[in-house]
Amino acid sequence: MPKLSRDEKKAARAAKRLQRRQTWSNLRQAFTLTRRTDKKLVPYMAGAGILAAAVLFCLAFFLGAAWWAGLILAIIGGALAALLIFSRRAQTSMYAQAEGQPGAAGWMLSQRLRGDWRLQQAVAGNAQLDAVHRLVGRPGIVLVGEGSSARIRGLIADQKRNLARIAGETPIYDFVVGTGEDEISLAKLNRALLKLPANLDKNEVNALDKRLQALGGGRVGIPQGPIPQGAKIRNMQRAARRAGR
Repeated sequence: MPKLSRDEKKAARAAKRLQRRQTWSNLRQAFTLTRRTDKKLVPYMAGAGILAAAVLFCLAFFLGAAWWAGLILAIIGGALAALLIFSRRAQTSMYAQAEGQPGAAGWMLSQRLRGDWRLQQAVAGNAQLDAVHRLVGRPGIVLVGEGSSARIRGLIADQKRNLARIAGETPIYDFVVGTGEDEISLAKLNRALLKLPANLDKNEVNALDKRLQALGGGRVGIPQGPIPQGAKIRNMQRAARRAGR
């Protein structure tokens, strides 16, 4: 490995400092936003931190460790427990705020999807900002719809008919994101996808994805993330209507 010059080392240290500052800035912002909507965040974090610290300190004491070692262990364990609570509640708050907003499901699939999936956003949609997203993975094909249940079911049915001619015997699953009957919440979508059986191997997934790519890309005008509160929905619908012409 070539030795770095003084200027290169200085630049690398500066980049690391900048990255650390950005990380802390992101954490502070996430904490501030979560605390505004989750009044129990701070009490839960404090309770979890104190409980974990007490348990670890007592455990270290009974194991015969020095008091200072037990104190260090308690501080570290308490901080980790508080961060874990923060992470869980921040994620729950984030999903709760995004739930029901046009583009929320597509954003979740593109940013927080777990597993080996090929995603094509908004393979079908309409001027009301309903959208169907397509996933290809080991289970087969998964269609994820978001929007009005009455309208989105028709879009999904059309997609299934089109895909059946190309996919053959490949299983096609579908989910509608929402809070109504026979719908799945945004927070539970990832878990539901992970529970699907593995019906294809990796080579079959790649071959299927290539065939489906021939169907074309997604529709322009469908939001690629949750629409911020206060945004003019009519403007977004107008853009989607123009894209569909």
